[in-house]
Amino acid sequence: MAATTSFSSSFSLIPKPNNPYTNKPLPLLPKPFLKPPHLSLLPSSPSLIHGVSSYFSSPSPTEDHSHTPFDYNNEDDEKPREECGVVGIYGDPEASRLCYLALHALQHRGQEGAGIVTVSNEKVLQTITGVGLVSEVFNESKLDQLPGEFAIGHVRYSTAGASMLKNVQPFVAGYRFGSIGVAHNGNLVNYKTLRAMLEENGSIFNTSSDTEVVLHLIAISKARPFFMRIIDACEKLQGAYSMVFVTEDKLVAVRDPYGFRPLVMGRRSNGAVVFASETCALDLIEATYEREVYPGEVLVVDKDGVKSQCLMPKFEPKQCIFEHIYFSLPNSIVFGRSVYESRHVFGEILATESPVECDVVIAVPDSGVVAALGYAAKSGVPFQQGLIRSHYVGRTFIEPSQKIRDFGVKLKLSPVRGVLEGKRVVVVDDSIVRGTTSSKIVRLLREAGAKEVHMRIASPPIVASCYYGVDTPSSEELISNRLRVEEINEFIGSDSLAFLSFDTLKKHLGKDSKSFCYACFTGDYPVKPTEVKVKRGGGDFIDDGLVGSFENIEAGWVR
Repeated sequence: MAATTSFSSSFSLIPKPNNPYTNKPLPLLPKPFLKPPHLSLLPSSPSLIHGVSSYFSSPSPTEDHSHTPFDYNNEDDEKPREECGVVGIYGDPEASRLCYLALHALQHRGQEGAGIVTVSNEKVLQTITGVGLVSEVFNESKLDQLPGEFAIGHVRYSTAGASMLKNVQPFVAGYRFGSIGVAHNGNLVNYKTLRAMLEENGSIFNTSSDTEVVLHLIAISKARPFFMRIIDACEKLQGAYSMVFVTEDKLVAVRDPYGFRPLVMGRRSNGAVVFASETCALDLIEATYEREVYPGEVLVVDKDGVKSQCLMPKFEPKQCIFEHIYFSLPNSIVFGRSVYESRHVFGEILATESPVECDVVIAVPDSGVVAALGYAAKSGVPFQQGLIRSHYVGRTFIEPSQKIRDFGVKLKLSPVRGVLEGKRVVVVDDSIVRGTTSSKIVRLLREAGAKEVHMRIASPPIVASCYYGVDTPSSEELISNRLRVEEINEFIGSDSLAFLSFDTLKKHLGKDSKSFCYACFTGDYPVKPTEVKVKRGGGDFIDDGLVGSFENIEAGWVR
């Protein structure tokens, strides 16, 4: 195997503290049941490049899970969904267990599949991937098969590529200089163009994921050393990517020049370096948050410490505003701001700009809770739990022959009649996408005795589809793209409806307002999509997330 060339002396070196390892195993989280994960050992010897290694070539015993509904709690019915979450750990003897716990903390970012890759003492990349929740894919014995001091991990909700096991990351490939694993959060807007170019030159693809393109570009790059091959590959990418790579001796973190998707760095007390999509993952494994990975930055971690390199000429950052509205957990710090504080302020703004006479403030759980608390605090009206969410709902239920109206919503949300009956109710939610779920919630509240129902939405109207790693419907399906606010109010059946003002949102962000992406609110895309995003399916599955096969929700791409 070719020796790795030393890095340029122009790098800034961050010294790595002493690493007094401990041998006490970390506890695993409770696990309801297991699906058979896929275990693969990839030797570190060079192999012929056919895109991804033979790791993907043989059928997996769990391949038939691709169209089987999973038993996990889907997020609010028609909400936009984040594609995935990533983790990277270097310098801890229990890297796989820490990765497992960090992925659990990021479970809200993806529930369709999970995987971990570690590097053993023999410099062999070992990987386990599986379909379902983190706790369903991994158990004690599986983690025992993932030794090593550094690891990367991934939780997936697909926006590009079908929900089959072969598309579950991290991906691992062998090429002429060794082996490489990658986990990716984001979406490439020029994926089809790159794939067509690579296939024309003889590359063979084994997945339908845009992430595989990155491995091909690294493999064919003639740049040296390894981090330069990553830079060379990333210069050809357009769109959103926060990625972690692992080789036999290095961990690398990369963020696209616009910084669409979050990626943070932290450090454990023993000196282990940790990368994660959100700080909530750092908190769980007792890593101290140090800073964000800057837009356009490549961070290389090896035995010499952490080295920083600029990916390419910097653009003005365009960080996803929906991380603060919906995706990230309230206890996370994202883009240098507290998610909890942002949502609380959004609720306060709604109470100030769109007040209404009411008796009680409630939230659509869980994503609307913090904004509802802000609305209640500012308006002086008490906040109460008017809707109780079931956290034990799977995707598929057997409905009785006598049809139940709004079956999907009723399974997930239960109204509290004692809070609602005879009351004028303000309902705070984070967003409205198609409007179908909002109309069912309004109807549910009225059936429980609410005298008036006033909807307050803690985001501006969504009028355009996202191309940067968020699964949203096409623009034609977005209700705010077709109807005015008063028409949406009539459609969902509420007594009044108000959205967070876009201008006020930007005013609240102050000097940082220019560093956020608002494409879903304006249709103004920082990176112009070169391929048109379409939905393959529709119907109840998209609206309620409770019936239908996974083929119904995948995002497709056409020229």
